[in-house]
Amino acid sequence: MTIPEFSRVVGVNTLPRGGRTIAIEADEAERAALARRFDLLALDEFRARFTLTPGRGDTVVVAGALAAAVVQRCVVTLDPVPAAVEDEIEAVFADAAGRDEAEVEVDPLTAEVEPLVDGRIDLGELAAQHLSLTLDPYPRSPDAPEPAAEPPEGEPETRRPFAVLKGGGDDKAED
Repeated sequence: MTIPEFSRVVGVNTLPRGGRTIAIEADEAERAALARRFDLLALDEFRARFTLTPGRGDTVVVAGALAAAVVQRCVVTLDPVPAAVEDEIEAVFADAAGRDEAEVEVDPLTAEVEPLVDGRIDLGELAAQHLSLTLDPYPRSPDAPEPAAEPPEGEPETRRPFAVLKGGGDDKAED
């Protein structure tokens, strides 16, 4: 079993009725490991705050928020692109051992049911997974040139790289 770069395991078997709030923050080594995992130039800050409450049918509802300061690589210029990332997190955990997922009672409008392993939840890995989903998939530097504009409607395209394949272009294929 691989240990995640940022692991904060919390036992939920003795969760108080009113729930519990937990704040976590990645240290420098954990941030560096997560930066490598998510192909970031830097992860200067990464923290999350969660509230864990008992839910219906032996479930645990986790609600929280994460905040991070990331530096990604521009997809055009490869320049550093710093960004502040914030995200809300909602998850429902249930002990899946010996029960069918259909037996777990949850609100259909909430998140998917995640497995509760040995009565524990890894809040660090939960936060890391949500960070990866929140990152901009195509970060662009403010200095990056704008993408080429489409030709105005009614005007022919001036460049047609695949016209040769259709047989309708001026380009000639060379052997």
